[in-house]
Amino acid sequence: MNPVIALVGRPNVGKSTLFNRLTRTRDALVADFPGLTRDRKYGNGQLGGKLYTVIDTGGISGDEEGIDAAMAEQSLVAIDEADIVLFMVDARAGLNVADEAIANHLRVNQKKTWLVVNKTDGLEEHSAMADFWTLGLGDPQPIAATQGRNVTALIDKVLAPFPERGEGYATPAVDKGIRIGVIGRPNVGKSTLVNRLLGEERVVVFDEAGTTRDAIEIPFERRGRPYVLVDTAGVRRRKNVSEIAEKFSIIKTLEAIKECHVAIVVLDARSGLVEQDLHLLDYVLTSGRALVLAVNKWDGLESEQREKMRADIKRRLGFADYADLHFISALHGTGVGDLYPSIERAFKAATAHWSTNRLTTILQDAVGEHQPPLVHGRRIKLRMAHQGGSNPPIIVVHGNQTDALPEAYKRYLTNTFRKVLKIRGTPVRFEFRSGSNPFDSNPDASDREKAKKRELARTKEARRNRR
Repeated sequence: MNPVIALVGRPNVGKSTLFNRLTRTRDALVADFPGLTRDRKYGNGQLGGKLYTVIDTGGISGDEEGIDAAMAEQSLVAIDEADIVLFMVDARAGLNVADEAIANHLRVNQKKTWLVVNKTDGLEEHSAMADFWTLGLGDPQPIAATQGRNVTALIDKVLAPFPERGEGYATPAVDKGIRIGVIGRPNVGKSTLVNRLLGEERVVVFDEAGTTRDAIEIPFERRGRPYVLVDTAGVRRRKNVSEIAEKFSIIKTLEAIKECHVAIVVLDARSGLVEQDLHLLDYVLTSGRALVLAVNKWDGLESEQREKMRADIKRRLGFADYADLHFISALHGTGVGDLYPSIERAFKAATAHWSTNRLTTILQDAVGEHQPPLVHGRRIKLRMAHQGGSNPPIIVVHGNQTDALPEAYKRYLTNTFRKVLKIRGTPVRFEFRSGSNPFDSNPDASDREKAKKRELARTKEARRNRR
């Protein structure tokens, strides 16, 4: 197994900055104010032939209350999971009472700990580290995470006892399974649902909008099948977003939607459907992601409220009627287990492959049942269909005058293919292409060949018109 390195310390000492350095990514949100990181975030890195896993954690201040207490609990779990702890302190702020409390906890825990003094850029190192010798955690290691100074040398020392890859190391698996993005407005219960799906308190849950600030990826297995759950930050209306950190959180959420295979859009049964729910759904559909709808906080609702919610969904979400709809309680677990079959079904439909022969047969049957309309006295002809891509499925239809095909007929074809192929949980995209002279796109064809082909096409067209 790869060694696991946990980054712990007070808020705003540079843990997320170091995390991004060690993983060579920009996965962790970084901003110049404390308390931005709240959940455990995992990443992989490599130095030479050695692989390692890094855990970014929220800050521990020692006097946590409310949501800060939940964040500190996540940090303590990361310490228990780690093989190595990098205890980070701030050279500019100096020694703090919270630093001493964390040092005491690490000594009791008996974890292999390295004392890392960050933000030493522009300071005289020996003076900057003088206060931290009293912590009794060995030699302080000066770094500047923002500039990357001494970071490589630090990790080289930390990984020295561990073997190189090929001597008992496991390379991270490429196929991590179905990526499930949990999407919704703030405070609809996304993190509670993630914890319920996992069966553990993996992410911070607190009765406060905006608890989750970053997209947290959590690989896990269920019945031998791999998955990756992505807990995302809630997306508010643009006019209500003012903090720069929240803007980056929303960007990470939108990126997570694009990268997931199946999106679970969580709706709040108690507040009902609002415009922001529709905007999020529209973004999921535009991105072509498979979709599962989960109406949360269904427990305790009066029958009148339930009927109103059902009516609103039927009236306003008709454009997403292909998605499975679940009424759940993430807090109590009611109906949560039923989400997995819908996720599997949506993923299977989104990544399905069909033969050209089958798609063409379905197209011909649909045309035989209901002919396309006439355009300028000529019938639109649809001749062949084949698959042009998956996730979402793309069906390419070839014919003539396809640019003039009405939207109503395109919807008819979409519904027909969806019904015959039993496509559930994913949007289906159609591309319509009109026939053209193959010699026009052939750079090796002579002018005589191109002219001959055009003349033949005109002759055929004249014969059809005479009939």
